[in-house]
Amino acid sequence: MSIQSPLRRDENEQLLTGWGRTAPSLAKVVPISTVEQVAECIRSAGPRGVLARGLGRSYGDAAQSGGADVLDLQALSAISLNASTGTVTAGAGLSLNDLLLAAVPAGFFVPVTPGTRMVTVAGAIAADVHGKNHHVEGTFGNHVQTVSLVDGRGELRELRPDDKTTQEQFWATVGGMGLTGVMTEATFKMIPISSSFISVDTERCVDLDDVMSRMIESDAQYRYSVAWIDSVSASGRGVITRGDHANFDQLPVDKRSTALAYAPKAVAKAPGIIPGGLLNKFTVRAFNKAWYRKAPKHEQGALQPISEFFHPLDFVADWNRVYGPDGFVQYQFVVPDAAGEVVGTALRKLQSIGAPSFLTVLKRFGAANPAPLSFPQPGWTLAADVPAGIPGLAAALDEMDELVANAGGRLYLAKDSRQSPEMFTRTYPRLAQWQRTRDELDPKGIFKSDLARRLSL
Repeated sequence: MSIQSPLRRDENEQLLTGWGRTAPSLAKVVPISTVEQVAECIRSAGPRGVLARGLGRSYGDAAQSGGADVLDLQALSAISLNASTGTVTAGAGLSLNDLLLAAVPAGFFVPVTPGTRMVTVAGAIAADVHGKNHHVEGTFGNHVQTVSLVDGRGELRELRPDDKTTQEQFWATVGGMGLTGVMTEATFKMIPISSSFISVDTERCVDLDDVMSRMIESDAQYRYSVAWIDSVSASGRGVITRGDHANFDQLPVDKRSTALAYAPKAVAKAPGIIPGGLLNKFTVRAFNKAWYRKAPKHEQGALQPISEFFHPLDFVADWNRVYGPDGFVQYQFVVPDAAGEVVGTALRKLQSIGAPSFLTVLKRFGAANPAPLSFPQPGWTLAADVPAGIPGLAAALDEMDELVANAGGRLYLAKDSRQSPEMFTRTYPRLAQWQRTRDELDPKGIFKSDLARRLSL
């Protein structure tokens, strides 16, 4: 249906970046509080177009668009939890943080969470986020039942994966990085839980081969699995943490009266001004050594609060500032199981240019879903955070791109800030299919982002 309503536009221009704080661009930020306002912005869009933005946690340039109207959707944050069906209907701008504050005490958890709870529902769908349970339960998009989308004509559509007339548009929107329209609401399944704790098994591994062989051997026994890798060590040693939601009867007696209590808070804040070079191979080597030794060699059934297991970095507000004024790049790729050696090659490449990463994470992916631009595919995914000002970084990452592409892998759009259009086209073979569906939803090319321009989408 077509939606019409007057809109009072906020003329405020802001310099926007992704979480990596690189490549800022100036845009007109428009606060949105109704679906009608979304439709009017689309109908009156200028030549630079329109883009929706949530909390700005994509690392690169996906949620910014120089010269465009960038719609701030955070006010679209209504939530309705149906305990009998285990589903939530949520506004596009609702953060996972606010969703969890409501859902966990009611006995539910999100089906998939990334490494931060400071993302919106629409952002989770647009990036088709994955978590520590992809090998078992897939991406966030796998659990979505309906999406309300305002298309390039200013018309509100309901997209469903089980409706033949809209399923192609639904899967183009999942992982579509906000380029098929503006999501305003979504309904998705939740996971029932009986406590706000995770029962965690920890294993300390002597080298990268040890990490990978143990994950292959027993990841299937766990709902959640992740490995931290010491990226500056020659061995690639690491720590695997795996687990599942703790049942009520697994809790000590003194915790049972507050089994579903959930109130995480940031306990520290990164300084506003941090000099470049604070994170270097020496400081990261010292941190990684301490982190590795701190981990138990083998521990089973330790109880960790949800926030500690899934979102440890959220305890430090604005932690991205520790990388200094140049910002940072998160390089995340996936390669098939048969190309697992690329993981070690990538780590050695970063070591060769002195690129320190204290946050280096390895996971295993399960089956892909039908979304043409969804990142996960079966195999290994490695993510490494690296200061953007490291000499030789651009050339090293270009070489790594070639390794990943030759192995049949690809890079994650929600983390990417620098891959070429050629790399993207080469590694996302269903791009043309997605573009055809995108053009049906947006025939005038209204939805633009800096990422879309960089990759010639």
